[in-house]
Amino acid sequence: MNRSTAREIAMHFAFELAFSNEKAGQLLERELTQISFALRAQDEPLYSSFPDGGELVYITTLVQGVGSHGAELDGYIAKYARGWKFARIDRVASAIMRITMYEILYMPDIPNKVAINEAVEIAKKYVEDDVVKFINGILGSFVRAELPEQE
Repeated sequence: MNRSTAREIAMHFAFELAFSNEKAGQLLERELTQISFALRAQDEPLYSSFPDGGELVYITTLVQGVGSHGAELDGYIAKYARGWKFARIDRVASAIMRITMYEILYMPDIPNKVAINEAVEIAKKYVEDDVVKFINGILGSFVRAELPEQE
C-alpha cells in the first residue's frame, strides 16, 4: 500500500462519517481491522492489503481530523463553492475536499499541490469530469485565498 491508497481509504471512511452518527474513532475501530479489510477486498481491490504502521497512522489522522474539524472544513467548502448550496454538492466530492483541506491546513509536511493533485486523481475514479473540475477549482481557490503565503 502507498500513501495515495491510504488517502483514498481515508476518503471512503470520511464519506461514511457523513452518513453515520458514529464518531471517527468508533468507525476506525470497526473498519481498521484485518477482518474488515478482507471483507471489503471481496468487492473493492483497494482493500486487498492491510495498511502498515505508518499508513494506519496516516489514515487515522485524516479521518479523525475530518471528524473533529468537519464544521470548519464544510464552512470552507461552502465559502468557495460560490453559487452552490452545500447540500447540493456531491457527497463523494465533499469527502475528497474535506480530506484535502485537512491535509492542507493541518499536515504541513504535505505540499499543497501534492494534496490537490491527489484529490483530483481520486476524484477521477468516483465522479464525473465536471465534478473533478469543480473540486480542483474549489481547492485552488481555497489555497490562494486562505494560504497566499504558501502559493
